[in-house]
Amino acid sequence: MSDAWLPGAKRLWDSTDGGPLNGGAPRVVWQTLGADPRAMSAGSAAESLDQLGRAPHLVWNPVQGEIVQLISVLRAGRLLGTPEDLSQMAPPQPGADTDRLAEANAEGRLCVQIGVVAFPWDPFTSWPMTGLRRILDWLDSWGIPRRWPAGAPAPFPHGLTTCGDRRTWAKGGYFGASQVPGLTAAGPGAIDVEQLTAGAEGKASAASAGGIDAYLGNGHAAGSGALSRVG
Repeated sequence: MSDAWLPGAKRLWDSTDGGPLNGGAPRVVWQTLGADPRAMSAGSAAESLDQLGRAPHLVWNPVQGEIVQLISVLRAGRLLGTPEDLSQMAPPQPGADTDRLAEANAEGRLCVQIGVVAFPWDPFTSWPMTGLRRILDWLDSWGIPRRWPAGAPAPFPHGLTTCGDRRTWAKGGYFGASQVPGLTAAGPGAIDVEQLTAGAEGKASAASAGGIDAYLGNGHAAGSGALSRVG
């Protein structure tokens, strides 16, 4: 039986999930968080999302390789439909809009949401994608097909003008936030979907040769403090 929690990932307990899932094809949605992976850890981003009531399943910093899980894969997330910038996010407000967002977050027997510490205008597939294979192997174990039914996400900011197609969404697989029907999102931008789906960890080999410090800029994983509620 597959594990509802990604083995080896840090955990942030007591996060509020989006309730039960509604059934349908399994999928994963990649969404950027509008944050610099050299300056913000996955732990810091996860704590901010938790405090806002906008928990995804995973928060991943592709440069530092840190992965934090907030909620079980068997429950709906709450990230879809939010601005792709942590500084602009706000807690959910009651009303019809909240109901619409809740429906999008709960579609599929799995709707795994991965918040990537990155900017939509600087595709994270051009960075070292440390830890990617571990994430993909976990998604594989849940039967999420490594395919992009809607093709590659649009470059930033053109994702805002795309309209997700329900027919391709119903097939399941991999999607960018800009491809979710009924929602407005700009990211994750022009990521290399073939590289991502294949599990190629980007410029990791270059980072290994020249040191990850070259990517972190100052020789330190800035903001990489411990989580307050992690097991």
